[in-house]
Amino acid sequence: MPNNSEQNSSRFLRGARIDPSPITGDERVADLIDGAFLAYNAGRLRDACRLFVERVLEPEVTVGVSLSGALTPAGLGMSALIPLIEAGFVDWIVSTGAVLYHDAHFGIGLEMRQGQPSVSDVELREEGVVRIYDIFFHYDVLLSTDAFFRQLIDGEEFQRTMGTAEFHYLVGRYVVKRERALGIERKSILAACYEAGVPIYSSAPGDSSIGMNVAERSLAGGELRIDSAIDVNETAAIVLDAKRSGGKSAVVIMGGGSPKNFLLQTEPQLQEVLGLDEAGHDYFIQFTDARPDTGGLSGATPSEAVSWGKVDPGALPDTVVCYLDVSVGLPLLGAYALARHEPRTLRQLYDRRAELMSRLESEYRQRPPRP
Repeated sequence: MPNNSEQNSSRFLRGARIDPSPITGDERVADLIDGAFLAYNAGRLRDACRLFVERVLEPEVTVGVSLSGALTPAGLGMSALIPLIEAGFVDWIVSTGAVLYHDAHFGIGLEMRQGQPSVSDVELREEGVVRIYDIFFHYDVLLSTDAFFRQLIDGEEFQRTMGTAEFHYLVGRYVVKRERALGIERKSILAACYEAGVPIYSSAPGDSSIGMNVAERSLAGGELRIDSAIDVNETAAIVLDAKRSGGKSAVVIMGGGSPKNFLLQTEPQLQEVLGLDEAGHDYFIQFTDARPDTGGLSGATPSEAVSWGKVDPGALPDTVVCYLDVSVGLPLLGAYALARHEPRTLRQLYDRRAELMSRLESEYRQRPPRP
């Protein structure tokens, strides 16, 4: 039996000793994560928090965040995402349309309520109440939000072809006006991103009530058309600029699905499709409850992403996957980051889109001929 000194000579035994102090109830969230989240998925959450604060939030890193699932109905936009956006910790976003549609409820003064998942859905339907697990709201919330979007889409500035970043920016401007008119504090991601210059892209713009209302206005003669090619090129341009300007690119993935892939595909777009010299994203943090062995992309690991060119092979030590519900992980990550890191200067990438596209187009035209 080897003694302690012989055991500790192993390179596998150089980690910190597990010897936490007893919890007193007076700990701040960041102190609790550092002191008590030592193993299993708690340990991965601590790793993600530290990677985010110590590496991802360095001044030269451009941070892209993907959002999927019913995050905003649960209030996570107000509690966690808006503070992170306003602190300069989020530079660009890829989101489902549903996240943004439900986000708009709060920005235009509508309410969602806490409920119970065990209530009869037949009774809820009879009373005009809609349920998202344990979140309840009246059917009129949907109708009022639909009416808000249709009114905007009918406006003259919407009668043309545009990408989703421009569409969400214009919507955000009106949500800001509605918040101010109602005298409510900042409640909408759309409004926060408008004021911070953070572009929001939607990977599947037709897959939400926002897209449904755009389609309805099209039938009525409206000329708004969403061009996804604009989004694909602009997001690739953001990542290319992050690298060519001497910085790095980080992806922070909340959930999975289409927004995750859209965020990550920026690197294959640069390398595989445009034929530009690039190696992959530099930092990768993911919160997911999916599994890789079922074949779902939501569970794909950073090492698997390397095989696609999505993640730089040399960056694998700077990747963390937390198999944890986003509704638990996001507030904890936000609390840790805001406690451990000073606000960053806003990059205001929305206002730089033309400049970034110019660099992308220039490199694309000058790339070597393909075999």
